[in-house]
Amino acid sequence: MTTARPRTTVSQMLLTVAAFIIIVAGMQAASPLLVPFLLAAFITIICTPIMVWLKRRGSPSWLALIVVIVGVLLIGFLVSAFIASSVSNFTRDLPAYQAALGRQVTDLVRFLNEVGIEISAAALTDFLDPGAAMNIVASGLNSLRSVLTNAFLIFMTVVFMLMEASGLPSKLQAILGDSKDALKPFEGFIENVKQYMAIKTWISLGTGTLAAAWLMLMGVPYALLWGMLAFFMNYIPTIGSILAAIPAVILALVQFGVIKAAIVGIGYLVINILMGSIIEPRFMGKELGLSTLVVFLSLLFWGWVLGPVGMLLSVPLTMMAKIALGTREETRWLSILLGPDLYSKKPEKVRQAHDTTA
Repeated sequence: MTTARPRTTVSQMLLTVAAFIIIVAGMQAASPLLVPFLLAAFITIICTPIMVWLKRRGSPSWLALIVVIVGVLLIGFLVSAFIASSVSNFTRDLPAYQAALGRQVTDLVRFLNEVGIEISAAALTDFLDPGAAMNIVASGLNSLRSVLTNAFLIFMTVVFMLMEASGLPSKLQAILGDSKDALKPFEGFIENVKQYMAIKTWISLGTGTLAAAWLMLMGVPYALLWGMLAFFMNYIPTIGSILAAIPAVILALVQFGVIKAAIVGIGYLVINILMGSIIEPRFMGKELGLSTLVVFLSLLFWGWVLGPVGMLLSVPLTMMAKIALGTREETRWLSILLGPDLYSKKPEKVRQAHDTTA
């Protein structure tokens, strides 16, 4: 005899929706504190495997912790100093870039008039506003720099999280009981999250390195800054790579003209196809994948709740929710809904499982 699942009443559904709305409103109100905490949490997830590797090599726990903390501090200081300096220099040169882009628009109007396409220079300038285009780039970089103002708070949170990481399994075992099976869902969840963050970080690092090398080869100004931007923006799916390419292409247009700007854009396209469509799916696998619609909606949702950093962390946060839902039988169907199309991956196994369930 099969046991029927209890029906969800309307009142239960309304209560769940109300609780969700309250939680989201609370997250939005607490975003000044929540954003540094989430950044610290993801840095900790990335650093934990390094600390575990050092321990397996025979390093004492305190030494492994110190090595990781010093590494985080050094990398954070170098990145913060580099971004602050580069953004200041770019802001200083912004009027010159705006003027050069304005001249490009004027030349475009003259070319269109020569080939018989009559168009008003004022109308085209309003449509392709050079000042607005460069100001968008500058405001995006300034928002990235503003996140770094919380660097000390983020660093201290990372330190305390790393100190607590080794004692977390024993605390969970004390809460859930001495059974080893009780920890399996948590261990699987943490392992999958670490796997996803490690793969995504290495892919993003490769994307940023290739982008910076390509821009250096093409002679585009601030190549390292745009490469670092490509690294961060690669965490934002689909549109992240497009947004990261815009400043470099605009600068190439200003400095070298249309042809070289097109070549820079093609280089970005090749890099993103190589890293995002060939290498990343090979290592990520369908278990750590998301539906394209879910990716886009998560981008909008987390960007609305947490701002630009929410867009940066949208996929990692949604991936954590998907992995957490997949660890329990009652919520596994939600994890499947968030994932990609199973039939396009392994049709034989999925259909066989479907027929068995039916």
